[in-house]
Amino acid sequence: MDALIETSRKVRARPTRAQAEEAVRTLLAWTGDDPDREGLVGTPDRVVRAYEEFFEGYQDDPVALLERTFEETGNYNEMVVLRDIRLESHCEHHIIPLIGKAHVAYLPDRRVVGISKLARLVDVFAHRLQIQEKLTAQIADTIQSVLQPRGVAVVIDAAHQCMTTRGVHKPGVSMVTSRLLGEFETSEPLRRQFFAMAGIGGV
Repeated sequence: MDALIETSRKVRARPTRAQAEEAVRTLLAWTGDDPDREGLVGTPDRVVRAYEEFFEGYQDDPVALLERTFEETGNYNEMVVLRDIRLESHCEHHIIPLIGKAHVAYLPDRRVVGISKLARLVDVFAHRLQIQEKLTAQIADTIQSVLQPRGVAVVIDAAHQCMTTRGVHKPGVSMVTSRLLGEFETSEPLRRQFFAMAGIGGV
């Protein structure tokens, strides 16, 4: 598959659960608190369980997710748009949440995929350590590579808590990224249609 999908990762020994919990205890102690006090005794276990949920995308294969398609489409060849997909990810620089919405569209070429698979694909890549630009590209490039449609469009609009709760402290700011492939890249009327169908203003 296309190298841009970036599904392969360097193989390295994964720390044990006990090691992960001890790392959390170390961070708690580093803050100046006592990891053995009543309110924090169970925190290492809770944090590790939360990480299992936050980063479950590492356990899933995004390519396999899209491989089951349907060809009985009644010759449908117009745009398919899934908009307002809730997105929760974590900034790889500070491991702080970025929360927003993804809008995904493609132009089928003889086959379509179940719409729940598109939403799940967003989750697979979002549930990894990310930057928004790479997340946007991964979603679009995977759809293009696996489904081979006539075009793909992905827009993500998200707020980054690494910017709103620390650093420059700018609440109310969101970041918008897009990836346009195939006919979406070459046809301005098609792009406008996508933005209108997705309810995206000012893009």
